[in-house]
Amino acid sequence: MAKKSQSNRLTEQHKRSKGVVGIFGEDAKVHDFTVGKISRIVVDQLYKKYPQLSFRYRTSIKKEEINAALQKIDPELGQTLFVSKSSIKPDGGIVEVKDDGGNWRIVLVTEAKHQGKDIENIKKGILVGKNSDQDLMAAGNAIERSHKNISEIANLMLSEIYFPYVLFLEGSNFLTKNISIERPDGRIVDLEYNSGALNRLDRLTSANYGMPIDKNLCLNKFVKNNNKVVMLQAASIYSQGDGLSWDPKKMFEVMMDVSSTSLKALGGDLFAQLTAGS
Repeated sequence: MAKKSQSNRLTEQHKRSKGVVGIFGEDAKVHDFTVGKISRIVVDQLYKKYPQLSFRYRTSIKKEEINAALQKIDPELGQTLFVSKSSIKPDGGIVEVKDDGGNWRIVLVTEAKHQGKDIENIKKGILVGKNSDQDLMAAGNAIERSHKNISEIANLMLSEIYFPYVLFLEGSNFLTKNISIERPDGRIVDLEYNSGALNRLDRLTSANYGMPIDKNLCLNKFVKNNNKVVMLQAASIYSQGDGLSWDPKKMFEVMMDVSSTSLKALGGDLFAQLTAGS
C-alpha cells in the first residue's frame, strides 16, 4: 500500500486537530476508536517519526505465508494446510516496516477483547441467569480464541528476537482489583477480581508464560535450562483493572511503545535507511 494513499486521511486529520493530542482530545468519543483505527493512527505517527522508513498496514495474513516462513527455518515445518485460503485476522491488524533488504517485517499486531457485561448490567439494574435473579453472569470462554492468533503470529515470527503482539482486555471477566457497583435501586454489588466464576485472566496468561500483565514484553526472553537456551515469545497483555472501557489515548501510547521496541530490535536491518543522508 502506497504511503500517501494510506496516510492522507489521518494526515489531514492531524493538521486540523493539531496532531495526536487533538485526535484523542476531550471531544473524542471512546466508542469511535476501534483498535484497528488506532493502529492506523500509529502507522501515521511512525511515518512522521521515521520519514526514512516505509510502513504498511494489513488486516490479515494468509496461513500459506506463515507456513512459508516456517519452511525457511526448517523444511519439516509448515507442511500442513487443508484450506488454501485460510488466514488470520487480528482485530487491530498488522503494522509492518520494510527493511534494508526490501522485506516486510512485523512491527505491531493488536487485538482488543471485551468479555463480561456485569458492570453494565448492574448499572442498568438488569438481572441475569436462567431465572433472571442473579447479579453476575458466569464467565464464558470466547476469549480463548485469541490463543490461535497469538500462536500463528508466533509461528510467523519464529526467526525473530522480538514478538510485538499486544492484547487489550476489558470487561468484568478481566478485573485486577475488587470493585463495587451500585444498582439503580441503590443496592451495592461487589465484584471480586479473584473469583473463579468471574475472572478469566488466568486463561490467557499462558500466552505470556505467567509474566506480569500491563507490561511491554515485546523483546523475546531467553531462559537457560540444563545448559540449553530456550527462546520465549510472550504476548504483551494489558487489562483494564476496573473492567471499564479503554482510553484510546492510553491504547495508542502502549502501541507506540511496543512499535518502538520492535524498531529497536530491527535496528541493524534498518540501518542503511535510517542513516541515509545523515
